[in-house]
Amino acid sequence: MLDPSYIRDRIRTVTDWPQPGVMFRDITPLLQDPKTLRVLVESFVLRYMDRDLDLVAGIDARGFILGSIVAYELNLGFVPIRKKGKLPFTTVAETYELEYGSAAVELHADACRPGDRVLLIDDLIATGGTMMAGKRLVERLGGTVLEGAAIVDLPELGGSRRLRDAGLPLFTLVDFEGH
Repeated sequence: MLDPSYIRDRIRTVTDWPQPGVMFRDITPLLQDPKTLRVLVESFVLRYMDRDLDLVAGIDARGFILGSIVAYELNLGFVPIRKKGKLPFTTVAETYELEYGSAAVELHADACRPGDRVLLIDDLIATGGTMMAGKRLVERLGGTVLEGAAIVDLPELGGSRRLRDAGLPLFTLVDFEGH
């Protein structure tokens, strides 16, 4: 079992970014060190290797990094959930609230098929808006999100509670008090 402090101690906190009062939890140090990246990926692979999944959907942008590696290791397809206006084909869109604003994400209209079982992955859960928007997009296309996964949970912002209350099982490696 992974000691959460191994991951937590390697996450950089950037204060007042992208705006005053926000403590941004930066996962790039996890990606820079090959051993830490391997431990991170294997933590997710071990959790999902015996699950009946069809796809991994990664949320823009850091969810792409982790999600694509996990999909590769699990021999699954990967689909990106992008910020509005970034996908070139026909899309479905969903608007959501962030802890410091609002945004919209899109998914290609053919990204998943009815009945597909999907793992939704991102780097961090704050207010839960992004992951909930991703879940709604997959469901609009007929897929089922079996679980949401992230490296970091910020429980004080209430996102993980809101997601669980909406029926989405979650898996995170570490949590941070504050935001």
